Amino acid sequence: MLTLHVADASPENAVLVDGAHLAAVGPYEELAAAHPDARLRRWPGILTPGLLNPYGPELLEQAYHPDPREADRLGTEPLFGERARDLLAAGPSVRGASARRGVQRLLAHGTVAVAGELRGREALDAVRRAGLALAGRPASLPGPPALSPVPLVLLPALAAGQPARFAVFDVPDRAALVRQGASTCVATVVAGRLVHRRR
Repeated sequence: MLTLHVADASPENAVLVDGAHLAAVGPYEELAAAHPDARLRRWPGILTPGLLNPYGPELLEQAYHPDPREADRLGTEPLFGERARDLLAAGPSVRGASARRGVQRLLAHGTVAVAGELRGREALDAVRRAGLALAGRPASLPGPPALSPVPLVLLPALAAGQPARFAVFDVPDRAALVRQGASTCVATVVAGRLVHRRR
């Protein structure tokens, strides 16, 4: 079944998804007229190719992502340093659960690709199961590891035939996305599947 995604602030960048790939990219009015039977998903904000987070190893292997049941004791933000190492040393099941929660948090920030060499099976499995792309790491990293890194790294423009991988942010334009950050994500699609939707 075809699904047409359009964001209110970027109707010129609508995408038509067919399974795991993009069937077409273009103005909403044209795609809707050409495919009147397509299921419609309308979003606030702008539709983008999604983000590359360059801190894959730091966020998925070196950070501990607390379970919501641990929030009263550990908080809700990723833990780094000695505290994270102590928690992750508990074994592969703990590392795997943390990596899966980390991937979910990345998806909630519009991340569709991660960079950096992942060495642990738990992180690699979490990334593969979610369908995140693996990319080369930039030569230099500008700041500390973050779910919304500065600067944000947008992937190249979407085109027909590519994997259906994109994110929608509730901002009026890309300049606002840069100012407000990736926490404005309202939807992330990977391999044609809606893997995050803000409620």
